[in-house]
Amino acid sequence: MLGSNGIEVPVVVDDQELLPTYESGGAAGMDVRLAEPLQLAPGQRTLAKTGLRLAIPDGYEAQVRPRSGLALRHGLTMVNSPGTIDSDYRGELGLIVINLGQDVVQLDKGTRIAQLVFAPVTRATLVPVGSLDETERGEGGFGSTGR
Repeated sequence: MLGSNGIEVPVVVDDQELLPTYESGGAAGMDVRLAEPLQLAPGQRTLAKTGLRLAIPDGYEAQVRPRSGLALRHGLTMVNSPGTIDSDYRGELGLIVINLGQDVVQLDKGTRIAQLVFAPVTRATLVPVGSLDETERGEGGFGSTGR
C-alpha cells in the first residue's frame, strides 16, 4: 500500500486529463479538476463533478478543500470544507461549490477547482463519565481565547 512517498490510492478516472496531480514539490494537496464546465451565479451552489472514483486505503481519509486562488479572485469556495471522503466510499467524488462573489463565475472542463489531501484517521472510543476534568479555559468557546 505504500508508494515511494506515501500511500497508493487506486483511482478510476473518466478522462486521464482529469487525474489529480501535485503541482509543486512541496504541495500538500493534489489539484482536482472539473469533469464538465461550470457556471455559477452569485449565491448559487451546485454539485460539481470530478470524474473520479477512489479506493482510499482503510485507516485513511481524503480531505477536499477549496483552492485559495478561486476564493480570492471569484469568491468561489466549498460549502462543507474540508469535505471528508471515507475509505469505504466508491462513488464519484462530487464537490459542493458555492459562489460567494458578486459576479457570475464560468469555469471550463479541466479547471483546477479543489485540492485533495490524504490523511491518516484515528478512531476513538467514547467513554461516558459523570464529569470532565477542569481546565483554565473551562467552557469558554467561540473566540474566548482571542481577547
